[in-house]
Amino acid sequence: MTAAATGATRIRDVGLVGREDWGLFVIDIADGRIAAVTPASAVGSAALGSPDPPSVVEGAGLLAAPGFIELQVNGGFGHDFTADPASIWTVGAALPRQGVTAFLPTIVTSPRETVEAARAAVLAGPPAGYLGAVPLGLHVEGPFISPERAGAHDPRLIRDPDPAFAAEWRPDGGVRIVTLAPERPGALEMIQELVGRGVVVSIGHTAATAGQARAAFDAGATAVTHLFNAMPGLDHRKPGPVGAALADPRVTVGLIADGLHVDPLVVGLAWRLAGPGRVSAVTDAIAALGRPPGRYPLGTVEVVVDASSARLADGRLAGSLLTLDRAVRNLRAFTGASIADAVGAVTTTPARLLGLAATHGELRPGVAADVVLLTRDLEVVATFVGGQPADPAGSAGEG
Repeated sequence: MTAAATGATRIRDVGLVGREDWGLFVIDIADGRIAAVTPASAVGSAALGSPDPPSVVEGAGLLAAPGFIELQVNGGFGHDFTADPASIWTVGAALPRQGVTAFLPTIVTSPRETVEAARAAVLAGPPAGYLGAVPLGLHVEGPFISPERAGAHDPRLIRDPDPAFAAEWRPDGGVRIVTLAPERPGALEMIQELVGRGVVVSIGHTAATAGQARAAFDAGATAVTHLFNAMPGLDHRKPGPVGAALADPRVTVGLIADGLHVDPLVVGLAWRLAGPGRVSAVTDAIAALGRPPGRYPLGTVEVVVDASSARLADGRLAGSLLTLDRAVRNLRAFTGASIADAVGAVTTTPARLLGLAATHGELRPGVAADVVLLTRDLEVVATFVGGQPADPAGSAGEG
């Protein structure tokens, strides 16, 4: 299954996620954008109005979905973004195996110079010949978090919100999401400042009460980082950030759908409470993704990895070994969600959260030609980034 490096591409005779019963479609791609999505019965053999005939991809028996968007990934394949920001591009080249076409490299609690190095890596752009998932900007997770809920973050580096520390954080400066604890001094003012620059603020690693979480949402925070993890649980008298988030229709909740971080029963409950469109499946994957058991870095912290989990020395979970395609399959299994809604948790929902719904998250004319071809069991067969095949067919889906 190949496509030409230049010219137009036609993906032929695929079903569309969300329209599986509508028959087969043809997706025409030109200049890195989707040019048309047409019922196969209405398409002749003509090209796209291009002087070059299209390269044809046979998609019989497969479903086409928008490219997956990963909002929280710390590294993979032996590389940790916080320890080695330049590895963003190395990992990005491998992420299409999971159907990922765009991602937010995540930097955990660090000194300012570490975040600046990661921003510089993203802003410098890809190396020559790069073909892989596109970094949309950083997810800066910390250092403005709660020491009580530090999780795998280095408590020595946690600090109160500091406007000078975050002075250059904006989407065109390489930062898309910032996770902070809203109960920290100055947090509400920082939320307002960051949101005013176009940054998505997510609350997480927090000991906040429900009232403090609501104050953050009123200040402009629109997301929660790995709901249930590194925060107080949902209590019937102290609903905390979990209750505040699930009750607020403005808020998108990230869920690590590996069955370890959140029990599948609770994933199902959160899904029913928030509903499709407010749950974003994330991996929180670390450097050990795609590697054998051993010891791996997560920022300045060492993580012990076995065949199924990543943990600190005291046994606490520290990131995951999850791939985003498996997260989609798990979400469907845990919740009974339709294929369209499960896929939406890694496509339309994150695109909307990031303010990128005009260019990402759907298959329609004019958007980026980021396309994933899937089996009916949601296994990745091929991934196209900007219309170009980003990974050999059949090599995806590790994990």
